[in-house]
Amino acid sequence: MLLLSSSGIYAQDKGIGVATGRLRLHKIYISGNKVTRSSVIQRELNIHEGDAIPADSIIAFTNQNKLRLFNLGVFNEVDQHTERNGDDLDWYITVKERWYITPTLILQFADRNINTWFVAQDHDLRRVSGGITLTDKNFRGNLESLGVTVQAGFTQKLGITYVRPYANKQQTNGLGFSASVAQSKKTYYTTDLNKLVFTGPYDGPVISRQVEGSVSYLYRPAYASRHIFQLSYKDYWVGDTVVKLNPDYYLDKSNKARFFELLYRYEYNGVDNWSYSLKGEKLVAIAIARQGIEGINFQSYANVEAGIFRSLVPKWYTSAIFRGRLMVPQEQPYYFRGGLGTQTDYVRGYEYYVADGSSYGLIRLDLKREVFNNTYSIPVKYFTAIPLRVYPKIFADAGYIASQVPGNSFLNNRLIYSVGVGLDIVTLYDVKVRFEFAYNHLKQNGLYLHFNSE
Repeated sequence: MLLLSSSGIYAQDKGIGVATGRLRLHKIYISGNKVTRSSVIQRELNIHEGDAIPADSIIAFTNQNKLRLFNLGVFNEVDQHTERNGDDLDWYITVKERWYITPTLILQFADRNINTWFVAQDHDLRRVSGGITLTDKNFRGNLESLGVTVQAGFTQKLGITYVRPYANKQQTNGLGFSASVAQSKKTYYTTDLNKLVFTGPYDGPVISRQVEGSVSYLYRPAYASRHIFQLSYKDYWVGDTVVKLNPDYYLDKSNKARFFELLYRYEYNGVDNWSYSLKGEKLVAIAIARQGIEGINFQSYANVEAGIFRSLVPKWYTSAIFRGRLMVPQEQPYYFRGGLGTQTDYVRGYEYYVADGSSYGLIRLDLKREVFNNTYSIPVKYFTAIPLRVYPKIFADAGYIASQVPGNSFLNNRLIYSVGVGLDIVTLYDVKVRFEFAYNHLKQNGLYLHFNSE
């Protein structure tokens, strides 16, 4: 696959000319980058001025690097062409930048997803949090990200994040920090029949508060690989009512959990698009160790997500995605053993359920076809081109979660599975909408809506 085999093709070579079938990349001309530094763009390219290129691979390498620049997430368009002058080649790259300072509206549900909120909670607006995150995604033109979050409603939150991916001349080291405080007047305290049970009045006092702060170090030795090390301090508190209802919520009947957390994350990006992948391979591996001060002892676990994406024939795509977690020790306070049914770790068709446990695994299989792919031009700065892609699909999922304290849950310690059909829509600024109709092993079916990747 071209995306993964550039080193042998594009290495420097003294043999230049018709006899060798190679051309020298004489000059790279970059334009349109009013904010983004040219050095940041050149960092993403897998060939540089003075390198030798097989003459029959020019289209392949330019298309490959076009995808790399799109994956930065800061350009709406990337246009390019080459001009040959004897044995020399000039490469012209023109970019159209996105609107970097973006206000992202927050619509967050107390429940795990919009489906649970709309059906199981009768779309109660009191269970919705609204706010805004104002982010400069290309601060100072170095791909630095600076964001501030303000949120009100069911959960009130204030937060700030900063990431500088390139902090040294070689553009391999980065750093970042974050801090946040969140609180709510109602929170869940246990799981009953694979459903979260909440306590606290909507108009009562604050019953849950979480304060977090972290510093990060990023190391990116090559285009496809990135390492992240993060040290965090977290301070969680719940009201006495929660502990009375569930003495096992934190350790030793405590209403506080204070701990340090050390995280290591490895990312391998061998796909055409990190946000919505159709070709290639990707891997995310996370190892976390927590040392408690109060309300939690030592805890460690490892998460992994691996995806394989293939194109069978033009416009037809398959994918296999695996996610899993292993935890040591197995027995943990209730709050720290959440498993399937939260965030992106769920078997499709079980959106209304959660399954608590220390270790789990799930696999997702998809077959989809591209039925529409078009880009619409509009005379609006930063929105000059609006892409729209549509993919109908069929899918099958399976998962298993191991639990030392299953209680009355009926989805734990057993295989759960589903099949279904769906429709994915991908548009501007990597916005994704998924409509999925699933049938699970409980002989239940439903139509579900999601706004993230699989």
